[in-house]
Amino acid sequence: MASRIPIHVSNHTAFVWDVDHAATLRSEHRICGVLTGTLPHLSQQNVFLGLPLVLMPEELVLLVEKQLAMIVHDPAAHHTPTPSQLETWDASRRQDIAQQLARLEQRKAEDRASATATATATSAMTATPVPQDATLAATIQQKRAEREARRRQLATATATAAATSDAAAVSGATIRGSEERDDAIATAPASNNNAVYTVSVPTTSDTFAWYNSNNEHDDDSPQQGRTHTYETLDAARAAGVWNYPSSAEERARCEVFRDLWEKGYYMGGGSKFGGDWLVYPGDPLRYHSHFVATVQSSPSAPLRPMEVVAHGRLGTATKKAHLLCGWDPVSREVTYISIEWAGFG
Repeated sequence: MASRIPIHVSNHTAFVWDVDHAATLRSEHRICGVLTGTLPHLSQQNVFLGLPLVLMPEELVLLVEKQLAMIVHDPAAHHTPTPSQLETWDASRRQDIAQQLARLEQRKAEDRASATATATATSAMTATPVPQDATLAATIQQKRAEREARRRQLATATATAAATSDAAAVSGATIRGSEERDDAIATAPASNNNAVYTVSVPTTSDTFAWYNSNNEHDDDSPQQGRTHTYETLDAARAAGVWNYPSSAEERARCEVFRDLWEKGYYMGGGSKFGGDWLVYPGDPLRYHSHFVATVQSSPSAPLRPMEVVAHGRLGTATKKAHLLCGWDPVSREVTYISIEWAGFG
Protein backbone atom coordinates (compact mmCIF):
# COMPACT_ATOMS: atom_id res chain seq x y z
CA MET A 1 0.00 0.00 0.00
CA ALA A 2 1.23 3.51 -0.83
CA SER A 3 2.24 5.75 2.03
CA ARG A 4 -0.52 7.70 3.72
CA ILE A 5 -1.00 11.37 2.92
CA PRO A 6 -0.38 13.62 5.95
CA ILE A 7 -3.34 15.84 6.77
CA HIS A 8 -2.27 18.69 9.05
CA VAL A 9 -4.85 19.50 11.72
CA SER A 10 -4.85 22.78 13.59
CA ASN A 11 -7.75 24.05 15.72
CA HIS A 12 -9.86 21.07 14.53
CA THR A 13 -9.48 22.12 10.88
CA ALA A 14 -7.84 19.87 8.29
CA PHE A 15 -5.25 21.37 5.93
CA VAL A 16 -3.17 20.03 3.03
CA TRP A 17 -0.02 22.10 2.45
CA ASP A 18 1.77 20.07 -0.23
CA VAL A 19 0.71 20.62 -3.85
CA ASP A 20 1.56 17.02 -4.79
CA HIS A 21 -0.64 15.71 -2.00
CA ALA A 22 -3.49 17.98 -3.10
CA ALA A 23 -3.15 16.71 -6.67
CA THR A 24 -3.11 13.07 -5.49
CA LEU A 25 -6.23 13.57 -3.40
CA ARG A 26 -8.10 15.01 -6.37
CA SER A 27 -6.88 12.75 -9.17
CA GLU A 28 -6.69 9.40 -7.34
CA HIS A 29 -9.12 9.68 -4.41
CA ARG A 30 -11.80 12.10 -5.71
CA ILE A 31 -11.30 14.48 -2.76
CA CYS A 32 -11.33 18.13 -3.88
CA GLY A 33 -11.41 20.28 -0.74
CA VAL A 34 -11.33 24.09 -0.97
CA LEU A 35 -8.28 26.22 -1.72
CA THR A 36 -8.05 29.09 0.77
CA GLY A 37 -4.58 30.64 0.33
CA THR A 38 -3.90 33.85 -1.60
CA LEU A 39 -1.64 33.79 -4.66
CA PRO A 40 1.54 35.93 -4.69
CA HIS A 41 0.56 37.92 -7.79
CA LEU A 42 -3.18 38.09 -6.97
CA SER A 43 -3.27 38.77 -3.26
CA GLN A 44 -6.10 41.34 -3.38
CA GLN A 45 -8.84 39.02 -4.65
CA ASN A 46 -10.72 35.90 -3.57
CA VAL A 47 -11.56 34.15 -6.86
CA PHE A 48 -8.32 32.35 -7.75
CA LEU A 49 -6.83 30.89 -4.59
CA GLY A 50 -3.93 28.58 -3.71
CA LEU A 51 -2.63 26.44 -0.87
CA PRO A 52 -3.49 25.46 1.77
CA LEU A 53 -6.29 23.11 0.79
CA VAL A 54 -8.97 22.88 3.49
CA LEU A 55 -10.88 19.59 3.74
CA MET A 56 -14.43 19.08 4.93
CA PRO A 57 -14.65 17.00 8.14
CA GLU A 58 -16.34 14.19 6.20
CA GLU A 59 -13.46 14.13 3.72
CA LEU A 60 -10.88 13.70 6.46
CA VAL A 61 -12.90 10.98 8.20
CA LEU A 62 -13.25 9.08 4.93
CA LEU A 63 -9.53 9.29 4.12
CA VAL A 64 -8.46 8.11 7.57
CA GLU A 65 -11.01 5.27 7.71
CA LYS A 66 -9.96 4.14 4.22
CA GLN A 67 -6.30 4.20 5.38
CA LEU A 68 -5.43 6.74 2.71
CA ALA A 69 -4.32 9.52 5.06
CA MET A 70 -3.10 10.18 8.57
CA ILE A 71 -3.66 13.06 10.96
CA VAL A 72 -0.73 15.29 11.97
CA HIS A 73 -1.19 17.61 14.93
CA ASP A 74 0.60 20.56 13.40
CA PRO A 75 0.94 22.92 16.41
CA ALA A 76 2.63 20.20 18.47
CA ALA A 77 4.89 19.18 15.58
CA HIS A 78 6.53 22.63 15.57
CA HIS A 79 9.08 22.58 18.39
CA THR A 80 11.00 25.51 19.80
CA PRO A 81 14.15 25.86 17.67
CA THR A 82 17.55 25.63 19.35
CA PRO A 83 20.13 28.41 18.93
CA SER A 84 22.23 26.23 16.63
CA GLN A 85 19.20 25.49 14.42
CA LEU A 86 18.40 29.18 14.16
CA GLU A 87 22.02 30.00 13.28
CA THR A 88 22.07 27.38 10.53
CA TRP A 89 18.77 28.65 9.12
CA ASP A 90 20.00 32.25 9.31
CA ALA A 91 23.25 31.43 7.49
CA SER A 92 21.36 29.63 4.74
CA ARG A 93 19.00 32.58 4.27
CA ARG A 94 21.85 35.11 4.12
CA GLN A 95 23.72 32.95 1.59
CA ASP A 96 20.64 32.84 -0.62
CA ILE A 97 20.31 36.63 -0.45
CA ALA A 98 23.98 37.11 -1.38
CA GLN A 99 23.63 34.79 -4.38
CA GLN A 100 20.55 36.63 -5.60
CA LEU A 101 22.28 40.02 -5.33
CA ALA A 102 25.30 38.65 -7.23
CA ARG A 103 23.05 37.36 -10.02
CA LEU A 104 21.30 40.74 -10.16
CA GLU A 105 24.61 42.59 -10.60
CA GLN A 106 25.67 40.14 -13.30
CA ARG A 107 22.39 40.68 -15.17
CA LYS A 108 22.78 44.47 -14.94
CA ALA A 109 26.31 44.21 -16.33
CA GLU A 110 25.08 42.09 -19.24
CA ASP A 111 22.30 44.59 -19.99
CA ARG A 112 24.78 47.49 -19.95
CA ALA A 113 27.11 45.64 -22.30
CA SER A 114 24.23 44.87 -24.65
CA ALA A 115 23.08 48.50 -24.65
CA THR A 116 26.62 49.73 -25.34
CA ALA A 117 27.03 47.34 -28.26
CA THR A 118 23.72 48.45 -29.72
CA ALA A 119 24.63 52.13 -29.39
CA THR A 120 28.04 51.54 -31.04
CA ALA A 121 26.46 49.71 -33.95
CA THR A 122 23.91 52.48 -34.39
CA SER A 123 26.62 55.18 -34.38
CA ALA A 124 28.64 53.30 -36.97
CA MET A 125 25.64 53.01 -39.27
CA THR A 126 24.83 56.70 -38.82
CA ALA A 127 28.39 57.83 -39.71
CA THR A 128 28.49 55.78 -42.91
CA PRO A 129 25.92 56.59 -45.57
CA VAL A 130 23.62 53.64 -46.00
CA PRO A 131 20.45 53.08 -47.95
CA GLN A 132 17.25 54.39 -46.36
CA ASP A 133 15.78 50.87 -45.95
CA ALA A 134 18.83 49.69 -44.00
CA THR A 135 18.65 52.73 -41.69
CA LEU A 136 14.96 52.09 -41.01
CA ALA A 137 15.65 48.43 -40.24
CA ALA A 138 18.44 49.36 -37.82
CA THR A 139 16.17 51.85 -36.03
CA ILE A 140 13.42 49.27 -35.66
CA GLN A 141 15.91 46.73 -34.31
CA GLN A 142 17.26 49.23 -31.78
CA LYS A 143 13.79 50.13 -30.52
CA ARG A 144 12.92 46.45 -30.23
CA ALA A 145 16.05 45.83 -28.14
CA GLU A 146 15.16 48.75 -25.86
CA ARG A 147 11.62 47.42 -25.37
CA GLU A 148 12.91 43.97 -24.52
CA ALA A 149 15.30 45.44 -21.95
CA ARG A 150 12.51 47.45 -20.31
CA ARG A 151 10.21 44.41 -20.32
CA ARG A 152 12.86 42.27 -18.58
CA GLN A 153 13.44 44.95 -15.93
CA LEU A 154 9.70 45.31 -15.29
CA ALA A 155 9.19 41.54 -15.03
CA THR A 156 12.09 41.22 -12.59
CA ALA A 157 10.82 44.06 -10.39
CA THR A 158 7.25 42.69 -10.39
CA ALA A 159 8.30 39.14 -9.52
CA THR A 160 10.60 40.17 -6.71
CA ALA A 161 8.08 42.62 -5.22
CA ALA A 162 5.29 40.03 -5.32
CA ALA A 163 7.45 37.36 -3.74
CA THR A 164 8.54 39.77 -1.01
CA SER A 165 4.91 40.63 -0.17
CA ASP A 166 4.03 36.92 -0.14
CA ALA A 167 6.87 36.22 2.27
CA ALA A 168 5.70 39.01 4.58
CA ALA A 169 2.29 37.29 4.85
CA VAL A 170 3.71 34.13 6.38
CA SER A 171 3.82 34.00 10.19
CA GLY A 172 6.48 32.57 12.49
CA ALA A 173 9.66 32.08 10.49
CA THR A 174 8.79 34.97 8.18
CA ILE A 175 8.88 37.49 11.02
CA ARG A 176 12.40 36.41 11.77
CA GLY A 177 13.18 36.44 8.03
CA SER A 178 11.99 40.06 7.82
CA GLU A 179 14.42 41.09 10.54
CA GLU A 180 17.23 39.30 8.74
CA ARG A 181 16.31 41.07 5.51
CA ASP A 182 16.74 44.44 7.21
CA ASP A 183 20.12 43.36 8.64
CA ALA A 184 21.27 42.10 5.23
CA ILE A 185 20.39 45.39 3.57
CA ALA A 186 22.18 47.37 6.29
CA THR A 187 25.37 45.31 5.97
CA ALA A 188 25.36 45.02 2.15
CA PRO A 189 27.75 47.11 0.04
CA ALA A 190 26.61 50.63 -0.80
CA SER A 191 25.99 49.69 -4.43
CA ASN A 192 23.35 47.12 -3.35
CA ASN A 193 21.45 49.26 -0.84
CA ASN A 194 18.47 49.63 -3.19
CA ALA A 195 18.57 46.08 -4.55
CA VAL A 196 15.43 43.93 -4.32
CA TYR A 197 15.64 40.22 -3.70
CA THR A 198 13.21 37.36 -3.17
CA VAL A 199 12.66 35.59 0.13
CA SER A 200 11.46 32.05 -0.64
CA VAL A 201 9.18 30.61 2.02
CA PRO A 202 8.30 26.90 1.60
CA THR A 203 4.64 25.90 1.77
CA THR A 204 5.47 23.06 4.15
CA SER A 205 7.52 22.97 7.36
CA ASP A 206 9.29 19.72 6.53
CA THR A 207 12.53 21.55 5.69
CA PHE A 208 12.76 23.18 9.12
CA ALA A 209 15.03 21.40 11.57
CA TRP A 210 12.64 22.19 14.43
CA TYR A 211 9.65 20.52 12.74
CA ASN A 212 9.17 16.86 13.66
CA SER A 213 5.75 15.22 13.55
CA ASN A 214 7.07 12.05 15.23
CA ASN A 215 9.01 13.88 17.97
CA GLU A 216 12.11 11.82 17.30
CA HIS A 217 15.53 12.90 18.61
CA ASP A 218 13.97 15.63 20.74
CA ASP A 219 15.37 14.88 24.18
CA ASP A 220 14.68 18.37 25.53
CA SER A 221 10.95 18.25 24.77
CA PRO A 222 8.63 17.62 27.73
CA GLN A 223 6.65 15.35 25.40
CA GLN A 224 9.72 13.39 24.28
CA GLY A 225 8.73 10.06 22.77
CA ARG A 226 5.15 11.11 22.08
CA THR A 227 4.09 11.00 18.44
CA HIS A 228 2.10 13.79 16.83
CA THR A 229 0.87 11.58 13.98
CA TYR A 230 -2.32 9.52 14.27
CA GLU A 231 -3.47 6.83 11.84
CA THR A 232 -6.91 6.24 13.41
CA LEU A 233 -9.74 8.54 14.46
CA ASP A 234 -9.84 6.95 17.92
CA ALA A 235 -6.18 7.78 18.56
CA ALA A 236 -6.66 11.38 17.41
CA ARG A 237 -9.80 11.70 19.54
CA ALA A 238 -8.02 10.34 22.61
CA ALA A 239 -5.27 12.94 22.13
CA GLY A 240 -7.82 15.73 21.78
CA VAL A 241 -6.68 16.53 18.24
CA TRP A 242 -9.82 15.54 16.30
CA ASN A 243 -13.32 14.82 17.61
CA TYR A 244 -15.48 14.54 14.46
CA PRO A 245 -17.91 12.76 14.35
CA SER A 246 -19.13 13.34 17.90
CA SER A 247 -22.90 12.99 17.48
CA ALA A 248 -25.46 10.84 15.67
CA GLU A 249 -26.04 13.59 13.10
CA GLU A 250 -22.33 13.88 12.32
CA ARG A 251 -21.96 10.10 12.04
CA ALA A 252 -24.90 10.05 9.62
CA ARG A 253 -23.21 12.69 7.46
CA CYS A 254 -20.00 10.64 7.37
CA GLU A 255 -21.83 7.46 6.40
CA VAL A 256 -23.80 9.15 3.61
CA PHE A 257 -20.65 10.87 2.35
CA ARG A 258 -18.85 7.52 2.26
CA ASP A 259 -21.72 5.85 0.37
CA LEU A 260 -21.81 8.57 -2.29
CA TRP A 261 -18.01 8.47 -2.60
CA GLU A 262 -18.05 4.70 -3.04
CA LYS A 263 -20.59 5.13 -5.84
CA GLY A 264 -18.01 7.22 -7.72
CA TYR A 265 -19.29 10.74 -7.07
CA TYR A 266 -17.36 13.88 -6.19
CA MET A 267 -18.69 16.08 -3.38
CA GLY A 268 -18.33 19.77 -2.68
CA GLY A 269 -19.86 22.24 -0.24
CA GLY A 270 -23.58 22.80 -0.80
CA SER A 271 -24.45 25.65 1.57
CA LYS A 272 -24.93 28.09 -1.33
CA PHE A 273 -27.65 25.83 -2.72
CA GLY A 274 -29.46 25.03 0.54
CA GLY A 275 -27.95 21.57 1.11
CA ASP A 276 -25.08 19.75 2.76
CA TRP A 277 -23.12 18.97 -0.43
CA LEU A 278 -23.15 19.34 -4.17
CA VAL A 279 -22.87 15.95 -5.88
CA TYR A 280 -20.89 15.80 -9.14
CA PRO A 281 -20.70 12.89 -11.62
CA GLY A 282 -17.03 13.72 -12.28
CA ASP A 283 -14.37 16.27 -11.48
CA PRO A 284 -16.03 19.63 -10.68
CA LEU A 285 -13.59 21.32 -13.06
CA ARG A 286 -15.24 19.41 -15.91
CA TYR A 287 -18.82 18.76 -14.81
CA HIS A 288 -21.75 20.62 -13.29
CA SER A 289 -23.31 19.10 -10.19
CA HIS A 290 -26.42 16.97 -10.69
CA PHE A 291 -27.71 16.92 -7.11
CA VAL A 292 -27.90 19.01 -3.97
CA ALA A 293 -27.72 16.51 -1.11
CA THR A 294 -29.29 16.86 2.35
CA VAL A 295 -28.78 14.24 5.09
CA GLN A 296 -31.56 12.85 7.30
CA SER A 297 -29.81 11.40 10.34
CA SER A 298 -32.46 8.71 11.02
CA PRO A 299 -35.82 7.44 9.70
CA SER A 300 -37.53 9.31 12.54
CA ALA A 301 -35.80 12.65 11.90
CA PRO A 302 -38.39 15.41 11.26
CA LEU A 303 -38.88 16.76 7.75
CA ARG A 304 -41.51 19.45 7.28
CA PRO A 305 -43.55 19.70 4.04
CA MET A 306 -42.33 23.28 3.61
CA GLU A 307 -38.75 21.99 3.52
CA VAL A 308 -39.64 19.51 0.77
CA VAL A 309 -41.24 22.27 -1.30
CA ALA A 310 -38.31 24.63 -0.73
CA HIS A 311 -35.75 21.97 -1.65
CA GLY A 312 -37.65 21.02 -4.79
CA ARG A 313 -38.14 24.56 -6.07
CA LEU A 314 -34.61 25.72 -5.26
CA GLY A 315 -33.07 22.65 -6.84
CA THR A 316 -35.12 23.04 -10.02
CA ALA A 317 -34.32 26.78 -10.21
CA THR A 318 -30.61 25.97 -10.16
CA LYS A 319 -30.99 23.11 -12.69
CA LYS A 320 -30.36 20.39 -10.13
CA ALA A 321 -32.38 17.71 -8.38
CA HIS A 322 -32.46 17.81 -4.59
CA LEU A 323 -31.33 14.52 -3.06
CA LEU A 324 -32.70 13.52 0.34
CA CYS A 325 -30.24 11.05 1.86
CA GLY A 326 -31.58 8.93 4.72
CA TRP A 327 -29.25 7.06 7.07
CA ASP A 328 -30.64 4.15 9.10
CA PRO A 329 -28.33 3.46 12.09
CA VAL A 330 -30.02 0.11 12.75
CA SER A 331 -29.69 -1.46 9.29
CA ARG A 332 -26.68 0.76 8.47
CA GLU A 333 -28.05 1.49 5.02
CA VAL A 334 -28.48 4.70 3.03
CA THR A 335 -31.62 5.41 0.99
CA TYR A 336 -32.08 8.24 -1.51
CA ILE A 337 -35.09 10.21 -2.73
CA SER A 338 -34.70 12.91 -5.41
CA ILE A 339 -37.07 15.88 -5.56
CA GLU A 340 -37.88 18.04 -8.57
CA TRP A 341 -40.54 20.70 -9.02
CA ALA A 342 -43.09 19.42 -11.52
CA GLY A 343 -44.98 22.71 -11.93
CA PHE A 344 -48.48 21.17 -11.67
CA GLY A 345 -51.39 23.37 -10.58
